[in-house]
Amino acid sequence: MNTILHLGLGSFHRAHQAVYVHQLRQLGDKRWRIAAGNLRPDMQDTIAALQSQGGAYTLETVTPQGERSYTRITAIEQVIPYQADLAPLVAVGANPTTRIISFTVTEAGYYLDANSRLDWAGFPELRADLEAMKTGLAGHTLYGALVTLLRARAKAGAGPVTLLNCDNLRHNGERARSGLLQFIDALGDTALKAWVEAQTSSPNAMVDRITPRPSPDVVDRVLAATGEQDPASLMAESFIQWVIEDDFIADRPEWERVGVEMVDSVDAFEEAKIRLLNATHSCIAWAGTLLGLRYIHEGTQHAVIRRFAYDYVTDDVIPVLDTPEHPCPIHLPSYRDVVLDRFSNPAIADTNQRVAMDGFSKIPGFVVPTIRERLARGESIESVAMLPALFLAYLQRWHAGQLPYTYQDQAMKPDTAHALCEAADPVAAFCAEHALWGELAADARLVEAVRRARDRVSRFVTAHTGVGPAAA
Repeated sequence: MNTILHLGLGSFHRAHQAVYVHQLRQLGDKRWRIAAGNLRPDMQDTIAALQSQGGAYTLETVTPQGERSYTRITAIEQVIPYQADLAPLVAVGANPTTRIISFTVTEAGYYLDANSRLDWAGFPELRADLEAMKTGLAGHTLYGALVTLLRARAKAGAGPVTLLNCDNLRHNGERARSGLLQFIDALGDTALKAWVEAQTSSPNAMVDRITPRPSPDVVDRVLAATGEQDPASLMAESFIQWVIEDDFIADRPEWERVGVEMVDSVDAFEEAKIRLLNATHSCIAWAGTLLGLRYIHEGTQHAVIRRFAYDYVTDDVIPVLDTPEHPCPIHLPSYRDVVLDRFSNPAIADTNQRVAMDGFSKIPGFVVPTIRERLARGESIESVAMLPALFLAYLQRWHAGQLPYTYQDQAMKPDTAHALCEAADPVAAFCAEHALWGELAADARLVEAVRRARDRVSRFVTAHTGVGPAAA
């Protein structure tokens, strides 16, 4: 039997990649199994529950019409406990039967700047990981962990392995591979670099399924529907999509049998998903938080917030993704409408807190490409400028200590963010921040568009709450 070793045993993996492997096994193809664990000592209760259940758990899926169904997922046959030296993960990674090492991390977890270079200065934990590895310790960033696993695999002569991203990073396979090779260069391990270049591949991939953080309500519904007390159960929307560049150096499951789109290039799918779905998701979360809303569906059902999202996609995104020179294989207006329908689903109960996180990665990753392309064509950025303007208003609310929840942002330097908010001209300071805008930083066209959008945001918040955007 072949093994997929997955790093990052969180909700998304269990609602997405594991589901596809499970479906394939249900068709009778049991040549593949999943072994999974984490690089840090988190999710201990969930890990313990999964271990006690042999890796099995119940997935609740919900349609936009509120129809619920329940599936027992059994693709994860080995739940790997956390250990500081990563020895249990290394043992699986160095086994010749492991043909794929996959991973799910946030955008900030790649530690890459706008030019896909490792941001050593911006992420002290990356430098600390490198120095620890020089003393012989295991790495705990993505790159450090992969080096630890791949060194052991090369030493064991275990053969080639595919490194497969399962997350939202644009061009994720090639960018993660670049970061990994840069990390290996910094270690000075030329032998490992040569092995990685010859014995691994890194397909790009696009994933999509809204998967909220599990709540006790899910466990209660699973118990009522199935009679199973399952503390590892979780919920996701009924929609699911996976598009993978077919570039596997070893073997791979026949995922196309269960609906995975195996393609020569994921670019068009990736751009549509990141700009139409991910960016819109963040737009709704930031705007909803400013109005005191808790859930994504509440913001999507708010006429003005929905119009912000709709106009952003219609006015500025679709025209750059679907052109006579480069027609898009996806019907983008239909995709836009499906996205907004999915976000309107109250049964998902997805929180603004979850979706609003990591803005300092999402602005450059999700929003800046559209702004850059529109400006290069001499076109308006009025609709897309609403997204950074909403994030700035949201950031000012965070700065004032007035968010109703804890904001998490791996790429944000708190001192820098506070300084932006305290500047005499916060819009100008925000638009000059190179970490957000790259070569567009301080561009006069950007500054003026965001300034106009910021005025719209102020009027919007005041009209619907009676107070300014930076007030509780």
